[in-house]
Amino acid sequence: MAQKLPKRTEDFAAWYNELVKRAGLAENSSVRGCMIIKPYGFAIWEKMQAILDQAFKATGHENAYFPLLIPKSYLSREAEHIEGFAKECAVVTHYRLKKSSDRQGVVVDPEAQLEEELIIRPTSETIIWHTYKNWIKSYRDLPLLINQWSNMMRWEMRPRLFLRTAEVLWQEGHTAHATREEAKQEALQMLHIYDKFVRDYMALPLLKGIKTEHERFAGAEETYTIEALMQDGKALQAGTSHFLGQKFAQAFGVTFTNQAGQLDHVWGTSWGVTTRLIGALVMTHSDDEGLVLPPRLAPIQVVIIPVYKSEAERRLVVQQATTLRAALLAQGVAVKLDDRDTHKPGWKFAEYELKGVPLRMAIGPIDLANHTVELARRDTRAKMTISMDNVVGTIQKLLRDIQDYLYQRAVDFRETHTTSVNTYEAFKTVIAQKGGFVLAHWDGTTETEKKIQAATKATIRCIPLDASPETGNCMYTGKPSRQRVVFAQAY
Repeated sequence: MAQKLPKRTEDFAAWYNELVKRAGLAENSSVRGCMIIKPYGFAIWEKMQAILDQAFKATGHENAYFPLLIPKSYLSREAEHIEGFAKECAVVTHYRLKKSSDRQGVVVDPEAQLEEELIIRPTSETIIWHTYKNWIKSYRDLPLLINQWSNMMRWEMRPRLFLRTAEVLWQEGHTAHATREEAKQEALQMLHIYDKFVRDYMALPLLKGIKTEHERFAGAEETYTIEALMQDGKALQAGTSHFLGQKFAQAFGVTFTNQAGQLDHVWGTSWGVTTRLIGALVMTHSDDEGLVLPPRLAPIQVVIIPVYKSEAERRLVVQQATTLRAALLAQGVAVKLDDRDTHKPGWKFAEYELKGVPLRMAIGPIDLANHTVELARRDTRAKMTISMDNVVGTIQKLLRDIQDYLYQRAVDFRETHTTSVNTYEAFKTVIAQKGGFVLAHWDGTTETEKKIQAATKATIRCIPLDASPETGNCMYTGKPSRQRVVFAQAY
């Protein structure tokens, strides 16, 4: 029997890493900081892609693709942008290898040095805005609503599967608008799309807010964020949307003739989510026995496992299981019939529990005689016996119930791990002993923010968008504050 997973309460990091590997989501590659996403993990990402892509297109966005390699000079044009990404950039300097003199391998050919070094994209603002200069001439060309599905690279010194890797799969939207108001509306619209996706499909409650100046995206005027809370009490930034103002348009000379016949710089946004969402899915819902997946994102929603002793029993049980599988598939349920005779039913039960399949159906000779099947929920581990006549309707209802249950459980966890404090001493105690989201007054200065982070490793996750004004005094300096902000230790 396989060794049990580490317990979350004893070593959350070890539990997470082992679970991602054993459940077949991903594994480390031979390149430090990079990962191999295995078919089961990629199936989850494909579902996420399909849902988000449909939402983007429903709001008028189109997909395009831009180069992986970016001339280094492009990054230098927007000062805050290059400063923010300089330490994470991977640089291509040569374009050819040659055999070494000792014939034992290959070396970089010194004669094949590039005239200009190329950056492997850490994000695509620079090359996209360089391109937009040729695409935009008039207000008639606006708004320009572009998204791309791609990879990017930010050199990561402390990698962790899905959460922090050097190479990341993601989508990045880049839009251009005629007015400030349109661009800000776009940035908020995309934040709300992310929020709806994470809540409705990932069953994960979020806080929506604005990043502080210290935490905002390099080169943005405003960064909007969705923040989630993991089971270990740490926050995770699940997605961001940036109002860029006219900074990149000015840096790359992207102008348009407006309706008044005047020349002006366009207004921009960018926004993105990554495969980090899979890490959030794992850390929010899973338990010490394995993954727990919300039905709307589970690659397999129902697994049917035949139970039998003889070949004659096997034929009859598999025949009925095949009929039930077809009925479920006809109603859009993602169902798998595991009729392999190379593994015992008990082994299969454990395997699909590890993989987080929301519902397991077992069917054997006694079930055939009684015209019933046994169902087991992965979330609550409750079992029930139902009539075969009610299988489709019951399963559809159970999948909805599981989705709702997981969301409510995550909401309850967040509520019990959200604390308001008024003093710095209370803040330090909560951060050290309980974790979670901590609501506190802050004087609005980066200096105070940095001091709190240095002392407690807690950062301001966001200034909530929907919070009511509440005057008070900064817990650290005692200076006036207009509202509470959200602190947490974070991934």
